[in-house]
Amino acid sequence: MTLFNKFRPKVRPLTLVLLSFLLLAFMTYPSNAAAHAYSASYTKITMDKKQTKVVFSLDALSVLELAPKIDANKNFIIEKSEIKKEEHRIEELITEGLTLDNGNKEQTPTVEKIEIVKKETKEFLSVTMNFPAFSPGDTIVFNDGFYFNDTGTNYVNLISASYMGETSEAVLQGKERTWTMLATEPQLEQGQEQPAEKDANQAQPNSDKPVEKATSSSWFSFFKLGTLHILTGYDHLLFLFALLIRKQTFKQYAAIVTSFTLAHSITLSLAVLGWVSLPSRFVEATIAFSICYVALENIFRKKINHRWSITFIFGLIHGLGFASILREMAIPKSHLAVALINFNLGIEAVQLLIVLLLLPILAYIQKKKSYGRFVQIGSIIITALGAFWLIERIFS
Repeated sequence: MTLFNKFRPKVRPLTLVLLSFLLLAFMTYPSNAAAHAYSASYTKITMDKKQTKVVFSLDALSVLELAPKIDANKNFIIEKSEIKKEEHRIEELITEGLTLDNGNKEQTPTVEKIEIVKKETKEFLSVTMNFPAFSPGDTIVFNDGFYFNDTGTNYVNLISASYMGETSEAVLQGKERTWTMLATEPQLEQGQEQPAEKDANQAQPNSDKPVEKATSSSWFSFFKLGTLHILTGYDHLLFLFALLIRKQTFKQYAAIVTSFTLAHSITLSLAVLGWVSLPSRFVEATIAFSICYVALENIFRKKINHRWSITFIFGLIHGLGFASILREMAIPKSHLAVALINFNLGIEAVQLLIVLLLLPILAYIQKKKSYGRFVQIGSIIITALGAFWLIERIFS
């Protein structure tokens, strides 16, 4: 009993710090039985002279959160029979959550089809709707009201719009839920006059592109998407924590962070451009394996001198994981550079902030005699979490 009391004060404060961090990560990790941390939808709007087609795809778990009665057998899966039986409820959910307006006048849609589609490893409920056509001079206003009153939501809607061959992308998130575009003539002949003068926000004479008016600039919306993506990427964050928890020199820490940044930036770019593609199940499972590998290194290796090299290799895989959300948008190459750069900058900004906050704390803990035990216990817990995700991703 005396030995226990002597040992306890040295270990408890450090262990509590680690356990609190990991417990928070585990509690907020999404599961089928609770509100998940990352909810996404994709909206594709195609406008021509005859009609406006909107294809809205919302991840199935979000659908079940918003309308739990759809899942009659409570298995957290939306089945074809349930779609058929609850078709009216689904239509009501989507058409009340989304609106497409011509100026201040709401347009009435006709639902063409409802189906389940797969994007990466997730299932999405996809609803195809037809709206009346828009004419040059019309102001197109798209509103997304899903989770709007949920202050803690991480819901995002990634929009790809096409009007008379011109394309536009936007990200709706947080309180910014409105996307607006002014329809203009696809092309005006030289010398042809504009129709009667309209308001000051409309396109200038001889403009050949629709004018987009969003609640925030396009580059910043992709920057925010990058920050959100890394903050809800619990596996990426745990991998980073596992890399840094072991005592190393400042030079080694800098090499680790730099190699991880370079590696995932490379594959993120290549994947979104469509030049590299690996099965999402393999990518997600390998990310989980990378967590286990680094944590086991912390436990069994006496010296870690070249961690930057293994970080670079695994960082390539993590970059493919980051790319999944942008790849589904199918952004035209002419617009891809701005979206990709700012999405990556958002990831890097959060990653750098976490490192800057974490290193002083680790430096303080490393001065304690019980630091070795802290690393051992922490790495065992990290290994367990990584193994859980690995098994889940292989067999799910």
